[in-house]
Amino acid sequence: MQSTSIPKAWEGVLGAASFIPVTSIKAIERYRNAEWSKGLSIHETFEMVYIKSGGGLFEIGDQAVTVGSNDIVIIKPHQHHKLEVTSDGGCDFIVLYFKFMNQSNLAMSEASLEDFINFVSGRESGAFIKLKVSQKNDIIILLNRILKEKASDQLGSELLDYLMLMELFVLISRALKAEWENSIKNKSPKIKELMHSAIQFVHNNFEREISITDIAKYVFLSPSYFTRAFKEVTGLSPMQYLLNIRIKRACELLEETDMKVGEIAHSVGFSNQQRFNDMFKKQINMTPMQYRNSSKNIHN
Repeated sequence: MQSTSIPKAWEGVLGAASFIPVTSIKAIERYRNAEWSKGLSIHETFEMVYIKSGGGLFEIGDQAVTVGSNDIVIIKPHQHHKLEVTSDGGCDFIVLYFKFMNQSNLAMSEASLEDFINFVSGRESGAFIKLKVSQKNDIIILLNRILKEKASDQLGSELLDYLMLMELFVLISRALKAEWENSIKNKSPKIKELMHSAIQFVHNNFEREISITDIAKYVFLSPSYFTRAFKEVTGLSPMQYLLNIRIKRACELLEETDMKVGEIAHSVGFSNQQRFNDMFKKQINMTPMQYRNSSKNIHN
């Protein structure tokens, strides 16, 4: 099947929307042959298989994976795999081959589906991710719409295909995130590992304007779940921890440099000096200039 790519007229518009996970769809196919089986193969692309009905046995790398109705399996590139249909009535499934294109201006806080797949599979399964959905799930409804539109060949089908495929990847990202959160609940070591990653993210990016949502996205958690987990591990809310890092760095700059207070405010991530002054005084019980003068008196 011919590759689906973004229509030329829309490249600028969608290219500017950095939150869209830009992809190149290599093919989307549907199989309904009761005798069909997929021999050993390997691809340079991701492969997503949705089992509409029936069942089968995947061999992915050195793992055997049983699949049934409403299972989705996402296989990473360069993984040997094969599928044998095991149900008597055959197997009805949809296969989508895709890859990710480079996008130079991604917002710092956004993580692509490719990043997420690598993040989760690197810890869980290595070669693939398996996801269970319901027949009325939005992902399945959208897959069927994509297949129907591809068969229609009507005016604007190319653009509509692309937009629906972008929506598909957003829905998959959400489903994978929900599955990921469920898998780590009550697993203290894994939670601590994620919170350590979040802390490193804060230390590396505190000079920028970042939010709880930005930090949560970095570890692929929802803001509400992340906030609870972060406080359980550190004893502080994410924003209080971020504020502490910023104020600590501001104190160092006030002591060690002759930078103006406004310059220091922006260099540690505050959007305006007045907010910096207010937060600094609340934390340190003196204004930035009072702190600077006090520190000079101590060292003299």
